[in-house]
This record gives sequence, structure tokens and C-alpha cells, in this order.
Amino acid sequence: MTGQGRFCRIPRGFEGSKGCILLISTLASFLPAFMGSSINIALPTIGREFSMDAVLLSWVATAYLLSLAIFQLPFGRMADIYGRKRIFLLGISIFTAFSLLSAVAISPEMLIAFRFLHGVGSAMIFSTGVAILTAVFPPGERGRALGINVTAVYLGISLGPVLGGILTQYLTWRSIFLVNVPLGLAVIALVLKELRDLEWTEAGGEGIDLSGLAVYAASLSALIYGLSIMPAREGLSLIIASIAGILIFLRMEERTKSPLLDVALFRENRVFALSNLAALINYSATFAVTFLLSIYLQSVKGLDPHWAGIVLVSQPIVQTTFSSSAGALSDRIEPRLVASAGMGITALGLLLLTFLGAETALWYIVLTLVVLGLGFALFSSPNTNAIMSSVEKRHYGLAGGMVGTMRSIGMMISMGMVMVTVSSIVGRVAIGPESMGAFLEAMRVLFSAFVFLCLAGTAASLARGRMR
Repeated sequence: MTGQGRFCRIPRGFEGSKGCILLISTLASFLPAFMGSSINIALPTIGREFSMDAVLLSWVATAYLLSLAIFQLPFGRMADIYGRKRIFLLGISIFTAFSLLSAVAISPEMLIAFRFLHGVGSAMIFSTGVAILTAVFPPGERGRALGINVTAVYLGISLGPVLGGILTQYLTWRSIFLVNVPLGLAVIALVLKELRDLEWTEAGGEGIDLSGLAVYAASLSALIYGLSIMPAREGLSLIIASIAGILIFLRMEERTKSPLLDVALFRENRVFALSNLAALINYSATFAVTFLLSIYLQSVKGLDPHWAGIVLVSQPIVQTTFSSSAGALSDRIEPRLVASAGMGITALGLLLLTFLGAETALWYIVLTLVVLGLGFALFSSPNTNAIMSSVEKRHYGLAGGMVGTMRSIGMMISMGMVMVTVSSIVGRVAIGPESMGAFLEAMRVLFSAFVFLCLAGTAASLARGRMR
């Protein structure tokens, strides 16, 4: 393999092309994570500028997640067939372009549309980056490499609230999008220079089920839109239609010669199926935490974006610190044990959040975020290692797409639960002094539901059985 430029001699222990690939994948994984956490801290400011209510404001995050959920699986499959580096490079390019366009949005509808297209690029990055790492690193090194990759994600999440708060307060929220442009261009340059002779196409020559993709995309779109307009009767109808669509999609995939999703992986591979289920539950129970706390700290506690970011950063700092070690640990002992412990600790952190009120001390909030950060770190990279190591090489892109899809659908469900609960308890009004009590009640309901979800996820994680 070629591509051993002077920029690619890190990290220690990974040499030549391996180190270069890890560096590029790590940088690319950092960008969407940084973007997502930065935008969360800026949401109240964006809402005030565009006069958006809480439900419409949530679509700034949800449109991006919907795009991720729809496209990661098909792009993972396309990467196996047409080349993972090719899809990866296209994804970085789209992400960078729509970072620039999002910065110049002049209406909430335009911003939401650009965030959806932003998600297309991120879907290409997430579905291929993990697959490329799994193809390059053997099982004895894979957990550590994936742990470093996950660490980059959490580092982006860590820096996002702090830098996002500073940028929002002093340079407006638009600067959050602009800072991603030079970083994206740097990753594009590295790929073109260092990986120009490399490609991975273990499933080259196979086809892809476009009709299945259409049903899949329509079903997920109906699900999230239905959740957003609950408890209206139309919302329930869309959710029922989406469930029927997913069942039709699975049936179609069982019959086609070139499935978008190999259903047999779920039916015959217990580790793959239950590891993905655990990921889905974990993200369903945790993603909305930052969204809720960002609004809570600024609208209830009265903190400015900068200080709210400093409080929120305590969680991803812990995740960044322990993720690499957790990944390496999963190379030596069963990933299900490490991941299940992480899920249990996460449930404890969510339980602590159910006691939040208007007078809760900041040290208590930081403590709960530290507990959550440790739980996330112990779960994420070991669970990803279990998923990627349970399939053949020709399915690495598909498996990588499923890792991202479970994360995205989980995040989407988490935000959907927020939409339903806030709509039912608070109503479609801006969060302010007159709605503070209702918002706190909605938070308690949501955090309680998240605790029960995490306990169910722990059971699924333990039930997956031994990988080795």
C-alpha cells in the first residue's frame, strides 16, 4: 500500500498507510461531531433571530438527523460496490460545501433545508470511515483504532459547546458553519494527496436495490414527520404507515438479488443484530440530553451561550478521555461486557437528571454529565467493535452504514420523543418565564422514559452472547 506522506506518521504504533488512514478518518469524524454539538448550543440564539417556536427550532437538528438516517445505509452499500474512498471523498466535499451555504441562510426554511443536505455529506463520511478502518486494521488492533476514531468524535463534541458558545456570543451563530470550511478543505487535500492510490471495493460488480431505497426513505420520513406533529391524529397515522413501510422494505430485501440490506445478517447473526439494537436504544435514550440541557441552562438557569457550553463540555471531556481505552479493552475481553457496563452507568446518569429543577446547583449538573460521559465512553467503541468484527469484509460498508443508521435513527427517535412531549406539555410556544414550569415537567417525563430505555438496552447488550 502507498501513501506514507510526512503528515501520516501518527499516532504511535500505527505506521505508514495505517497511520495515514486513521488520521484522515479521525479528522473527518471530528467535523460532523463538532458541528452537531456547536449547533445545539446556538439553537436558542437561532430561534430568537428567526422567531422560531421550540418545535420548529428542533427541526434544525432533526432535519440533519433524518438525512443521516436515510442515507447512511445506502451509501455504505454503495461504498462496498463502487469504492469506499470515492464515497468518503464525495461526502467530505458535500459537507464542506453546505457548511458554507448554511452560514448564509436567510430564513429558517433555508437553514433547515441546508441542514438536511449537510446530513447527506455526513452520511457518506460516517458510513465509509469506520468501514475503511475495519478493512485496514486486523482484530487485534481494531478496537484501539475504532476507539481513537470515537475519541475524535467525542473531542468534537467536547470542543463544540465551548467554541460554539464563544463563536455564537462574539461572532454570531453563522461562524460555527464557517469554521468547518477550511477544516473540510484540509481533509479533502489529505485524501487526494495521501490516498490517491488506495481503494476498497470488496463487493464490486454487485447491484443495489433502488426501489427498496425509495420505500426505506419514505418510511423514515413519515416516521419523523409523524412524531413531529403528534399528538395530532395525522401524526399517529404517519407513524403507523412508516411501520408498515419498514415491514414492506424488509420483505422486499429478502426477495431481491441485490439487497440494500442483507436481512440474513439480523436473522442469523445474533451479535450483529443485538449489538445494533443496543446502539439504537442507547442513542434513543441519550441524544436529546444535550438539546434539553442547552435550553434548560440558558432559558431556566439564565446562563449565556459561553457558560452553558462550559457546563455541557464536562460530559464529552470524560468521553474523550476514556473512549480509546475502552476500545482497546474490547480487544482483550468480550465487548458485550464493557458495553453493557457503560449502558448501566448511562442509566444511572439519566436517573440523576430526573431530579433537575429551577434551583438545582451547577455542580450537580456537572456531576451527572460526568457519569453520562463515562457511560457513553464504555459503550460506544466496544459496541462498534462488536458490530464491525461480526461480519465478512464484503459487508464492512454495510455494517458501517448500519452503525451510523442505528445511531441516526436513535437520535431521531430521541428528538421525536422531545417533540411529542414538548408539544403535549409545553405547547408550540417559545421557552420563556411563563412556560418554565411546563418545560421542567416535560424534562422530567423525558428523562424518566430515557432511564427505562437504557435499562432495556442493557438487557439487549448482555443478551448478544460471546463474540469470541
